[in-house]
Amino acid sequence: MGDNRSVKAVIATAVAGWLACGMCAAPASAQSLTDRFKSLFGGKSEEPAATAPAAPQADTGDLTCPPVTVRAGASTYAVALPGKQPVGNDLRFQATISRTARECTVNGGVITARIGIQGRVIAGPAGAPSAVQVPIRVAVVQGGVSEKTIATKAYQTTVTMTETGSEPFTLVAEDLQYPAPPGAVGDSYIFYIGFDPLALKPQRPAPRKKQ
Repeated sequence: MGDNRSVKAVIATAVAGWLACGMCAAPASAQSLTDRFKSLFGGKSEEPAATAPAAPQADTGDLTCPPVTVRAGASTYAVALPGKQPVGNDLRFQATISRTARECTVNGGVITARIGIQGRVIAGPAGAPSAVQVPIRVAVVQGGVSEKTIATKAYQTTVTMTETGSEPFTLVAEDLQYPAPPGAVGDSYIFYIGFDPLALKPQRPAPRKKQ
């Protein structure tokens, strides 16, 4: 019995260290497409390289591609055992966002944004399932005194967990579209990203119209 307790204590200590590293990860930041996509999805990144489709033909003129910011309160996604809070020994897994990238193209007055997101899923003391669904929402928002959501879309990616208990993930949102803003209005636009557990819930079918 004493040996079993010692082994459990060692495992608990190791998991605590992984979680601490995940929570202390460098804050997500956005850089140019060339710099960030090269480091995230190409070369010797820990993630498999993403194959980018051919970009649409862009209109002539300047195009402002908004910066990427992680929405406050949505930078981590923690899941607990049923009926429990995601803390201590009841935590099953925790996901965090570590890096981002973005690219914008405009065609016919419509901007198509590609948002690259990289993060990690870390198993908790309660044990993570073999496959984890990571829900992320991407939105383009016009900043100001009263923020205005221009477009928003939810995405999911599946992470296969292994015995290491710490797995990276990559998600590229390729189809977020919104009308090109006039003049300098686009300078106030922001891409907000973050985990959105509600995106995992199946949408209710639209009610049928009475005949």
